Amino acid sequence: MPEREIAVVGCGPAGLAAALFLHRDGHRVTMFEQFDAPRPVGSGLMLQPTGMAVLQALGVAQDIRAHGRAIHRMFGKAVPSGRTVLDVAYDNDGKGRAGLAIHRSALFGALFAAVEGDGVAIETSRRMAAVEPLAGGRAGIVDATGRRHGPFDLVVDAGGLRSPLSDDARSDAGLRRLPFGALWASLDWPGGPFGDHQLEQRYRRADVMVGVLPVGKPALSGRDQAAFFWSLPADAHEAWLDAGLERWKSEVRAVWPETDVFLSQIGDPGQLTMARYYHFTLPHPYGAAVAHIGDSAHATSPQLGQGANMALLDAAALAAALRDYPEIDQALARYAQLRRLHVRLYQAISLVFTPFYQSANPLLPLLRDRLLWPLSRVPPAPALLSALVRGQLIDPLPALGLGAPDEAALRRSRGGGEPADA
Repeated sequence: MPEREIAVVGCGPAGLAAALFLHRDGHRVTMFEQFDAPRPVGSGLMLQPTGMAVLQALGVAQDIRAHGRAIHRMFGKAVPSGRTVLDVAYDNDGKGRAGLAIHRSALFGALFAAVEGDGVAIETSRRMAAVEPLAGGRAGIVDATGRRHGPFDLVVDAGGLRSPLSDDARSDAGLRRLPFGALWASLDWPGGPFGDHQLEQRYRRADVMVGVLPVGKPALSGRDQAAFFWSLPADAHEAWLDAGLERWKSEVRAVWPETDVFLSQIGDPGQLTMARYYHFTLPHPYGAAVAHIGDSAHATSPQLGQGANMALLDAAALAAALRDYPEIDQALARYAQLRRLHVRLYQAISLVFTPFYQSANPLLPLLRDRLLWPLSRVPPAPALLSALVRGQLIDPLPALGLGAPDEAALRRSRGGGEPADA
């Protein structure tokens, strides 16, 4: 495999994973980060067996498991009926499968420590503005100050949803802002009425949703935490701020009284971050000497819990393609081919199903509760739903040369040996 000069733009999970794979394959990698110091953004997330297989290949899975909490089940009830309308078990076939909930800072910390330990070069305070083609099929990068960096054989755009490096490609991808977002907070985990190993949600119609996800410890010396989230229309944040915390807390308690143990920890609106969601899929996640990965290539609602996992799979696919093809243009076409079916399938499913749980449509929750939920209990639907949330409705791992994650070790994460009860 020829040694390449590669730039990776962005120090999120996608960029860090790509840098590790490419550096270990013998390429000369330089990372560029817009912040003064790389740092995580966001609260908790779900790592599925697909994402864990990538982290296992990178040698950081053990550290990740030590921080996170095994998740056996996704469970939700409608309010006020109390009717169960979501119940998906990871271990549907008795093979010991589980997901892993983790704080973003723990995932970032493990990947960043590996990058630093491997000696990958990182330049901070570099907000990149554009990629420019250079002679010989190479590329340079222009930062926001006008300074040029390069030349590079390949630029990996891991700059996220608003990456300026994917502006032109994204304009052709049908970018749409989803009508609902969510307020998120990282709070101390109380245990008590909440399952230690399940994502649990309550729904009032489809326009109100509150959820609790135990995410383990951001740092091993810290306390267990939960990601607490509340669905909110994307354009309603200012009105929410104007209404005041106490009014909002009363509404949350009316939907799910037990969440008072979380609400009592919130004394300032600044503790809650408003996340707005977008949907797009690049038809071709690459250009001349440029590869787009993670949210730079595709973004959608987090309803299926696939975001970080898709980004990690992108990084693994790009590295695999570069191993197989000596020419950059051939490798980029192969990268797109490796990810095309899996990405488009999950993007389509997310787009179809998100409105059943986040929308103002009064009919969709009725269909969800009276039709979709009963059908979801009829075989083979439970097995299909389990494979769906694991990211393995179409299993991407064999094509990437990745082995299955250590399910037994994953299931033991933070004491997760037994399935959670409702």
